[in-house]
This record gives sequence, C-alpha cells and structure tokens, in this order.
Amino acid sequence: MVWVATRAVLLAFVCKVFTVPGGMDITSDVSVIYHGWFEQLSAGAFPSQDVTWQYPPAAALVILSPGLLAGLLDYASAFFVLACAADAAVLALLLYAVRRRNPRDARADAARPRHRAGVWAWVAGVPLLGPTAYARYDLMVTALAVAALLAATRHPRMCGMLAGLGAMVKVWPILLLLGTRRGRTTRTVWLTALATAVVLAAGFAATMPGSLDFLAGQRGRGTEVESVGSLALHAARYFFDWDGRVLLRYGSMEFVGSGVRLVTDAAMVVTGACFGWLLLWRLRARTWAPDTPAQASLAAVLVFVVTSRVLSPQYLIWLVGLAAVCLTLRTGRQALPAWLVLAATGLTQLEFPVWFTDVVTGEGPGLLVLAVRNALLVAAAVLACGRLWRTTVTGTRKDRAGSQDGREGRHDEEDQDDGGADRDGTDGARGGALPGMRGPDGVRPLSPGTDPGPAAPSHTPATGR
Repeated sequence: MVWVATRAVLLAFVCKVFTVPGGMDITSDVSVIYHGWFEQLSAGAFPSQDVTWQYPPAAALVILSPGLLAGLLDYASAFFVLACAADAAVLALLLYAVRRRNPRDARADAARPRHRAGVWAWVAGVPLLGPTAYARYDLMVTALAVAALLAATRHPRMCGMLAGLGAMVKVWPILLLLGTRRGRTTRTVWLTALATAVVLAAGFAATMPGSLDFLAGQRGRGTEVESVGSLALHAARYFFDWDGRVLLRYGSMEFVGSGVRLVTDAAMVVTGACFGWLLLWRLRARTWAPDTPAQASLAAVLVFVVTSRVLSPQYLIWLVGLAAVCLTLRTGRQALPAWLVLAATGLTQLEFPVWFTDVVTGEGPGLLVLAVRNALLVAAAVLACGRLWRTTVTGTRKDRAGSQDGREGRHDEEDQDDGGADRDGTDGARGGALPGMRGPDGVRPLSPGTDPGPAAPSHTPATGR
C-alpha cells in the first residue's frame, strides 16, 4: 500500500495534476527532448546532430518503447507509465530475493522488518528523489542492474546478458562486472556481457546510421553545477567574486570561465586514479561472498558519481537501486553507506527542483543543501570502498587460517548450486563447514570458537568488521 500511494503521488506530479515545488517543469525532458528523439529514431536514424544525445545505441529501445502504447496514451504519459512499470519490476525482484533466501520459513522471514530493509529502501528511495525519478529513463536502466546483481550468484550468464544490455543503454552498468568472482564465473559473466554488447552494437550499426556517435559526445563537457567538483567553483564565486558564469550546455547547466578547465581536468584525473584503485582491489581481493558483486558495484558507482564532471539528480536512482540490493542481501557490510545514499537522495529533491535556482545563482539554501548532499555522497563512497577492502582483502589476510579458506577453495559450480549459501548470505562458510553438511542431530557443524547461539550474525567473523 505504501508503494501504491507514493507512486500515485509521483504520477500525479509528472502528469501535472500537482505542481512541482519550485514551479519548474521537470517533464520537458520527456515531452520535448525524448519525444524529439522518438520521432527521429522512428525514421531510422540516431539524433547525432543533437548535442543532448550522449547515450549508447540501445538507449533507443527505451526511447522508442512508449510507442507500444501509442494508441492509448500520448508519448509523455506512456513514458511515465513505463517508468512506473520498471519501478514495480525492481520492487518485485527485491521481494523475490527476500523470499528466496529462506523459502522454508517465508512467513517468519517476512514478519521481520530488518529482513526487508532493501525493499523498504527502494519503496522510500524513489519518492525521496521526487517526480524526477519518473521523468528520466534511469529507472529502466536501474531495473536491469538490479536484476543482473540478483542473478549474479545462481545465473552468471543471465547476469552477463543483463549487464551487457544495461551498459548499451547507459554505460554505467558495466561497473557491475568488477565484483564477479575470479575464475569461471568471471569468464562466463564477462564474455556473455561482451557478446551481448557486440551483438547489439553490430545490429544498430548495420541498421541505423550514427549509432556510435555517442562516443564523441562527452569530449566538450565541462563541470556541471551539481557535481562534487563544482563546489570549488561555487566557493570561488561566493567568497572571491569569481567572474565565471553558468550556461546551458549539452543539456545541463555548466560553469564557464577561467579555472573551469582546471577543475574539469582534475576531476578526470581523480576518476582515473579511482579506477586504478578499483583494479588494485580486484587484484588483491581474496574473499568472494555472494554479496561481493553488490558491494563492489555500490562502491564503484559511488566513486564514479562523486568524481564525475556531471552529477545529475537522476544518478541517485542508480545508487538507490544498488543500495537496496546490498540491504536485501542482509550482510550489513554496506548498510551505513546505503542509508547515507538514501539521505542524500532526499536532499537531492530539495536541491533539484525546489531550490535549483539557488544552485545556479550560487546563493541561498540551495547551495547549502548541495554541499551537504555532496558531502554525504563522498562519505558514502569512502565508507563503501573501505568496507569493501576490509571484507575482501584485509580480513582474508588476518584470518587466512580460519574458515575463509574453505570459501576460497570452493568451485563456482558449488557456489551456484548451494541454495543455503545464497539464502543466508554467508557463502556456506560457517566455520568452514561444507554446504549442506549437518551433524548427527541435524545441526550444521561449527568450528571452534563460533557462537552456537541462535543470535549468531548472518555474516562470517572474517569480514574485518
């Protein structure tokens, strides 16, 4: 009922039954820009001459999809309905993941609110962003990403296909591949994702001109007024009377003036350095649990969001979806970063659209909200990366003689077939016991020093926490 009520309010806003706080029309992207792309794509060509088109070719599938309801609704209304359907699909996936973790005790599991923390994070997170969530196509991409992560353990080929499709719709889902377990799982997921991307790219290139022009679409972009790096320029303008301006460029409000190129280049250098850290993490990681892909995805996307030259409000939908998956897995490893993401999402609605004029002019409460929002995202990124490192690298060295050894030596097939490991989030590594192995009293054996009480945590002691 909460989901239905909140989504009805969102639909009322985007359908202009209610007025968006601040008076801004946030639906023009759909009714004007997306609809214009729809007309050109329907004619068989990509809108390459439009500087606002900066997306991979499979984005055309999303832009064209409202045409399925052409006889029933106008383009904008059909788009909003499909966005709501994608929202519902994510909710269904999260509910299914909760029930799958312990199908023998589904009623008791559902009665415990903490077991549905991820579901509630999604239910609350989307309306926290406000009607912007339904007025951009990022909900559709997030649905693909959530489905890919939830399929990662049991269905690696499906995970690869969905990640590859998502990357061809809006690039960032390629980061989901960073957290796959090394070995057969990685080969399966990565090769499937690559094959999916190649097939889609080749198909669009053969049938529609301009499908790959998006590759050059980001070259001239500067620093957008909502990005983390923009705070340096906001401060220069506020405290030192910097003479820079804000102009509409490439579909977003960007700074123009002396020093902007320096800030933009610095952001790109930091992004490259963070990518290097992620590669180092992958090389050094030793412990791979069922939630590792979700942990790594949240950390990676947070890093790239806070170091990007552009930080549009709809990017928070990506983070809300990944945070919901982490909370659904119930390991607790990324709980604090996930809740920080939810807090930042609520502030984002105040920053855009409510006080966006303040952000553009660099004064008033909007600028303060932007600074706090960006600080929360940076804190979430640092915490997510630190916890990812501790649970997969540092903790493994410390406890190499402990129960984690059993997890490392396990084959990928056992990882996929062991239903108990997927359900309890411990990768079947309680005290090094083999999956499904039980003692004479039907109780799973525990290693020395493991608490046999009923309140034992769902994560292993070797996480470094």
